Amino acid sequence: MSGHGDAQPMTSAKCGPLKGTASVPGDKSISHRSLIFGAMAVGETTITGLLEGQDVLDTAKAMRAFGATVTRHGEGAWSVNGVGVGGFQEPADVIDCGNSGTGVRLIMGCMATTAMTATFTGDASLRKRPMGRVTDPLALFGAQAYGRKGGRLPMTVVGAANPVPVRYALPVASAQVKSAVLLAGLNAPGQTVVIEREPTRDHSERMLLGFGAALSVEKTAEGNVITLTGRPELRPQTVAVPRDPSSAAFPVCAALIVEGSDVFVPGVSQNLTRNGLYLTLVEMGAEIEFQNPREEGGEPVADLRVRFSGNMKGIEVPPERAPSMIDEYPILSVVAAFASGKTVMRGVKELRVKESDRIDAMARGLEANGVKIEEDEDTLIVHGMGAGGMLGGATCATQLDHRIAMSFLIAGMAAKKPVSVDDASPIVTSFPIFESLMNGLGADISRG
Repeated sequence: MSGHGDAQPMTSAKCGPLKGTASVPGDKSISHRSLIFGAMAVGETTITGLLEGQDVLDTAKAMRAFGATVTRHGEGAWSVNGVGVGGFQEPADVIDCGNSGTGVRLIMGCMATTAMTATFTGDASLRKRPMGRVTDPLALFGAQAYGRKGGRLPMTVVGAANPVPVRYALPVASAQVKSAVLLAGLNAPGQTVVIEREPTRDHSERMLLGFGAALSVEKTAEGNVITLTGRPELRPQTVAVPRDPSSAAFPVCAALIVEGSDVFVPGVSQNLTRNGLYLTLVEMGAEIEFQNPREEGGEPVADLRVRFSGNMKGIEVPPERAPSMIDEYPILSVVAAFASGKTVMRGVKELRVKESDRIDAMARGLEANGVKIEEDEDTLIVHGMGAGGMLGGATCATQLDHRIAMSFLIAGMAAKKPVSVDDASPIVTSFPIFESLMNGLGADISRG
């Protein structure tokens, strides 16, 4: 059972060619940040293309609890009247972030340097995820955090009354941690510096600059050194949210493995910190055309034309690529099962602390569907069975993880026997139109 209601089993059966246009929702990372930065600006920020999945709606609710006025005007069209940096009010109730690790970690960051107390919780999946990776650097600013054993939610954060700027080297490649520290640095005097050895998605840096923050990024022998000057007045913006490359991955990968498919996916973000999956698929032999490259909302985007690719080969995915595709390894492992030879994914231990232990969830589910798997703490190896080679026929445990659920439903479209998932209800957190979009292209996904 998910934190959003009763379990919803689904089954996906082998289907004919997928055809048509897959207009996927707005980018989840940018949607979260547009609401949060809008709340920290002075004046009205307008947003188009906002992802209206449950994760983002929970962030909108949280911004209201901290005093911002957040209004929905129509599908994907929102406005935020912000309260300024340091202007958050203490929330009257517990902040429930649902399933969203991005939401809770970024929101902790933006209140940690204001003299207030806030308590955070989430659904069963989020309450299992470690928060120490964020609360440890926030403590350097002077904030205090009190949570369950292992640094888990529910957790109360006491913001620093007299915050100090920090210099922090990220111990793990995490855009969430980086962003939380930068958000905390907004209300600290002086300069806050974040050092990342491996580049991670840079939406926060791009958007902070757009909202008027004084921020610089320098490439050094240590890695990227990001310097933020605290206590700016952020200016409200007009934000056009590009389509989410992580959501686009599902119709793209489905088209690659379902014989005869030809699918068009418009306006997908091509941010270099997010495009690792697409580089990997091309290296495997995927037939993907990147058409009409352009910039929208400060982000590079392109239209994708994707055709069935029955001759894909397994490859070794460079471990340094992991930060740019960390959310896409589950669906990549499905594609790998329909390629020839083995696909080796190293440097992926971060998958073990996502919404679920994604290495374990994918390994067990693929094995149940007849695929040979090898794994260790930091590695997943899939022995491909070629186009149409997966047996299928199993019911897979999603572990309350939206990406696990969608990945196995994609697998069922090309497997010999239908593939089921025990609970597809978490899909609403990130891709609420997944079922209708895929069935509209020709998939055979059914409930129950």
